[in-house]
Amino acid sequence: MMIEVLKSKLHCVRVTEANLNYMGSITLDEDLMDAAGLIAGEKVQVLDNNNGERFETYVIRGQRGSGCVCLNGAAARKVLVGDTVIIISYALMDFEEAKRFTPKVVFPENNRVK
Repeated sequence: MMIEVLKSKLHCVRVTEANLNYMGSITLDEDLMDAAGLIAGEKVQVLDNNNGERFETYVIRGQRGSGCVCLNGAAARKVLVGDTVIIISYALMDFEEAKRFTPKVVFPENNRVK
């Protein structure tokens, strides 16, 4: 049996930009991506602590060290610059593997990895 479990989480990062005129996705600082074990093109769920929005998109690589958390395209309508969001990825795993798996949970400060 395969189950879907938490793979990684960026807890409480701040939205730095919302770009309605981009095709879509979330641009993340490459340092944040590395810390959470996220790759370009990976599906993520975004949870907005300010307005309760929850939506899915995919990751694109942003400039390393920039602190960038930019929602693009339609997702830009669901956030405001300055909102605090949680970014989550999940993975399908065999039930036994999932019991042993430890997700990467990152608590950045000012969108920077400690």
